Amino acid sequence: MEILSEKLEKKSYRDGDVRIKIFGSSYKKSDILNEALNQARVEETGLAIPHLLEVKMIEGQWAIVTEFIEGETLDKLMEKSPEKISVYMEQFVKLQNEVLSKRAPLLNRLKDKMNRKINESGLNATIRYDLHTRLNSMREHSKVCHGDFNPSNIIVTPEDKMYIVDWSHATQGNASADAARTYLLFKLKKQDDLAELYLNEFCKSNDIAKQYVREWMPIVAASQLVKGNESEKEFLLRWVDVVDYD
Repeated sequence: MEILSEKLEKKSYRDGDVRIKIFGSSYKKSDILNEALNQARVEETGLAIPHLLEVKMIEGQWAIVTEFIEGETLDKLMEKSPEKISVYMEQFVKLQNEVLSKRAPLLNRLKDKMNRKINESGLNATIRYDLHTRLNSMREHSKVCHGDFNPSNIIVTPEDKMYIVDWSHATQGNASADAARTYLLFKLKKQDDLAELYLNEFCKSNDIAKQYVREWMPIVAASQLVKGNESEKEFLLRWVDVVDYD
């Protein structure tokens, strides 16, 4: 088998026409099964995603088996052809809008997940109260939200078809929350120009005010704190501490 990616507690392999993602012991069985269930539920919407084939044990470790999609990730294509960044960003946002146009009523609700993440963030009670209040005042939507929509999760085939991978964070909820998450991911990678290009394109294509997307930013920053990445902490705390974005 060919190694595709390798992290401390998660490895992905290619075995012919399939991709095998093997999880380490730190992953809860319920989280692994939920990721597979998310994949199956999103697959039913008709979006271009790798089909789920099976969930099984391999040498005592849980594994999710999906179709292998041949191609390059969109972030690699952006690096190779910076002169095409605007075109790639338009395609990226168009694809995200297609995701957001879908409905999957059995997915977990984004607001429920965010309320839980705020509780787990380690922030003090006063800040948590402000964040819960802000979150609960947001409009209730039921759009499919990827939860980690960034160019590294888009595979472009040799025929230029785009597939979306990694549905472990999928929920149903507000489109602007998903956009705020994508914006945050660009910022965390210090890709500030791409972050602004993305936000401009998303808001323009959806006729959404930037201020509305920004209202979600303290919430998504608080949820990101749960990952415990020390290198991100100072940056995220600055975002969380902002009550009103200009």
